[in-house]
Amino acid sequence: MHDLRALRADPDGFDAALKRRGEPAVASTVLVLDRERRAAETELQELQSRRRTISKEIGALRRKGCDTSDLEAEVASGKARMEELQTQVDTLDGQLRNTLERLPNQLDATVPDGADESGNVQVHQKGTPKEFAFTPREHYELGEALGMMDFETASRLSGTRFVVLRGQLARLERALGQYMLDLHTGSNGYEETAVPVLVNSEAMYGTDKLPKFADQSFRTEDGRWLIPTAEVPLTATVSGQILPADVLPLRLVALSSCFRSEAGAAGRDTRGMLRQHQFQKVEMVSITAPEESDAEHERMTRCAEMVLEGLGIPYRRMLLCAGDTGFGAAKTFDLEAWLPGQQAWREISSCSTTRDFQARRMNARFRAGDGKPAFVHTLNGSGLAVGRTLIAVIENYQNEDGSVTVPDVLRPYMAGVEVIRAG
Repeated sequence: MHDLRALRADPDGFDAALKRRGEPAVASTVLVLDRERRAAETELQELQSRRRTISKEIGALRRKGCDTSDLEAEVASGKARMEELQTQVDTLDGQLRNTLERLPNQLDATVPDGADESGNVQVHQKGTPKEFAFTPREHYELGEALGMMDFETASRLSGTRFVVLRGQLARLERALGQYMLDLHTGSNGYEETAVPVLVNSEAMYGTDKLPKFADQSFRTEDGRWLIPTAEVPLTATVSGQILPADVLPLRLVALSSCFRSEAGAAGRDTRGMLRQHQFQKVEMVSITAPEESDAEHERMTRCAEMVLEGLGIPYRRMLLCAGDTGFGAAKTFDLEAWLPGQQAWREISSCSTTRDFQARRMNARFRAGDGKPAFVHTLNGSGLAVGRTLIAVIENYQNEDGSVTVPDVLRPYMAGVEVIRAG
């Protein structure tokens, strides 16, 4: 969450950081709650100390046969006040927590100002969009013409924003996931991890998905949540732990199904596979010491870029501006792939450092050099979104006759198939 000591030291700076995200000032409200809570806690602690002292005095007086009625009356009145103060502390603590948990992370100083995606800054572009001798089609046109991308059947089964893949397109999606995992585990130093796709509320809260984004996730009747990304279970594996410094950085990767309600996305990307309720994604998570997190962010983003470079898909790296940076992120790089069917750059990966924002929520720490526990830093990134990568491959490798050439790096996963054709 947020460091109250830092907020007390610089409330104006805290509000200025919120203003960059378009959020109202809250420091004065937080400080009032904090002062009232600390005052109540101090009084409670003093009464508890006094009660212990009186108890000893009563014991000593009783052994001497002396009257203790006045002291016993003081204990009784003190007990009532302590119960009142404990209720007050609990109430104020809840109000303070409810205020803080809904505030976004503090942005890194290098994040540019801007209200929305128009303020994002291109860091670099790799690869040049291909010039086609024909008008390139969008992925769903190609997939449906091949008879391997079935939205109609998926709609009958599950409703909108689902797809059934068949034949070699289904295998191509599987090949992409396997290629990404092999690259990240074999070359990039990540440990492959198989994770549950159902998690409890504590895991969702610790990774900043609750309470703010409850409407964007699916919840089961028994109170568990379908994961919006494997970031949630991967990061939550260190929840409540104090890690030895020598195990850091931890680098974990998982291929999993992901589920999102797409609340608020009505009318956006309704055709095709760009915005689905269920999709596959390879997720990278790093747990680091604070001094290593900036370098780890760059490293993680490069790992995601390597996937696109291996596939030969043009992409650009974007530094997100203040208004487009996610709730839990301090800084985010998006990778956008070129989609010739749309004639547009579309996000295919998002790599973020949350600094100690998530670690504070889930109490994840490590034993620092001075022997004292300190909060770890957590990072997460798509390495990549498999469905969107499938879209990028289909559109960039399409041929005039509607067939799709399989990229060289995927052919070993496709039993040597070089071109996907209808029939």
